[in-house]
Amino acid sequence: MRRGVLYSELQKIKSFPLFRLGRNKSGLIVEQESRRELSFDQLAARTLGTVRDVRPVGIEASFNSDLSGVSGKRLVQKIAGGVTIPVRDENQVEPKDGNDIVTTIDINIQDVAENSLEFHLREHNAHHGCAILMEVATGEIKAIANLTRDANGNYDETYNYAIGEATEPGSTFKAASLLAAFDDGLLTPDDSIFVGNGTRRYADQIMKDSHAPPSSRLTVQHAFEISSNVGISAAIVQAYQKNPDRFIAKLRSFGLNDKLSLQIEGEGDPRIKSPMDKDWSRVSLPWISIGYESRVTPLQTLTFYNAIANDGREMRPRIVREIRSHGKVIRSFPPEVMRDTLASPQAIHELKQLLEGVVLHGTGSHLKDSPYPIAGKTGTAIMYNGRSGYKIDDRKYQASFVGYFPADNPRYSCIVVVYGPSNDAYYGGAVAGPVFKEIADKVYANHLELHDRPFNPDTSLNVIPLVKAGLGSETREVVEALGLPLNSKNSDATWVTQVTSDDEIVLGERNVNGALIPNVTGMGISDALFLLENKGLEVKVSGRGIVRSQTPAAGNTFQRGQTVTIELN
Repeated sequence: MRRGVLYSELQKIKSFPLFRLGRNKSGLIVEQESRRELSFDQLAARTLGTVRDVRPVGIEASFNSDLSGVSGKRLVQKIAGGVTIPVRDENQVEPKDGNDIVTTIDINIQDVAENSLEFHLREHNAHHGCAILMEVATGEIKAIANLTRDANGNYDETYNYAIGEATEPGSTFKAASLLAAFDDGLLTPDDSIFVGNGTRRYADQIMKDSHAPPSSRLTVQHAFEISSNVGISAAIVQAYQKNPDRFIAKLRSFGLNDKLSLQIEGEGDPRIKSPMDKDWSRVSLPWISIGYESRVTPLQTLTFYNAIANDGREMRPRIVREIRSHGKVIRSFPPEVMRDTLASPQAIHELKQLLEGVVLHGTGSHLKDSPYPIAGKTGTAIMYNGRSGYKIDDRKYQASFVGYFPADNPRYSCIVVVYGPSNDAYYGGAVAGPVFKEIADKVYANHLELHDRPFNPDTSLNVIPLVKAGLGSETREVVEALGLPLNSKNSDATWVTQVTSDDEIVLGERNVNGALIPNVTGMGISDALFLLENKGLEVKVSGRGIVRSQTPAAGNTFQRGQTVTIELN
């Protein structure tokens, strides 16, 4: 008896002449075992889910009936020794393969999202974090990463924070507050707000800005860009203090108090409290306006920002695109509009200006040096601790960044939330912003349709650039495509070097033939490895960039298997 035989091995065994006679005559007894495995290990593991846990989760749980198929049945007889034999060869009920679930996840972006998130979680010694990338026009989720630090300091996908954890969002909620006031015609971005020295008393509580304001009065636009708690709360209180019900009704009209009715279970319960609730107080209006005394999940926040990017049209987040059987689509899930518009075109336009200003002039300015424009909002919230509330000596923070890109023609929206950073940095722009940027860069690099700005290389160079001179045809192609001055000597050389010149790129012939170690200095790593390893040499690499030095030096004799160390600069 052999266990764990692969399907391909079984098919080969069945092709043997003896085993073609059937189970009863050949003695071949096959016991089938089906097992679901994660094709990409832990990538999106919690979202893909499992049915093996005490509480099944993710796509596997929600679509289990589609994935399971139908088990076959056969009449068997038990004989001596507990052995069973079939009464007849054919099945009474034929087995039926399960269907295939096609998700919206882009595995390449998912990989970048998880690796970037893990790197920055480690850098900031954070407890957990999540990241979501969504397509603006369709609501398709292209990446969704959730990582938690375990007792050994490793990060794994153990809980879907992106859809399941509803917390006080902090400053990312200010966009919803101002959209409400813009749409109600009670505020404009140019309105002036008194902020004093950055502190304000509401009843028995003092609200403070994290940094002193540049002046005692700020426009709404400026207050939003620098994320002034006092400025935004003062503006909302001024607009709605006589009618807080109107403010809450407007927030709820954006869907912020409703679940998203996702394709998978486990969504956290949002809450936007009302003046009719028992825990409403005299300080609720200002604190709600800046993202406290409310609860939303990261995906609920992203869905709101995605709607802003989509000119007010709110799409339902979607993670399963279709169900297939043997390659044939048997059910599809098209994009679904939840709300045709959140607010007036003018209000949406004004909020977009604010979000672009955050990156150009405010707390997200470290993202402005990008080949594509970004719009978004940073968030830094003090996490409520059930034991000590918000006490200073026991504070933990939640850092976030949410936005969309390219800002002038939004195609993707993204949110990153990091919970409990503890290495002296806890602001959203510094902690969550870099993860957003790395995910966005990957998307931008992989989607040429986003590159709608013509590339016009500047050939008026004061210094001729250094070229990774290697394979001649590829080197010449790059130099010519960039419009750089090229000396046509050695135009037919297979491998080339760059010879120093003040006003043009001169390529020399690189001799790589014979029984000597070739010269790979000045090459990129891929060309250097190709030449050395094809000589039978082992290569040890350090650094990054182009090859600066090699040991042993070029021109020495060598033996196959010998190690050559190359250092990159």
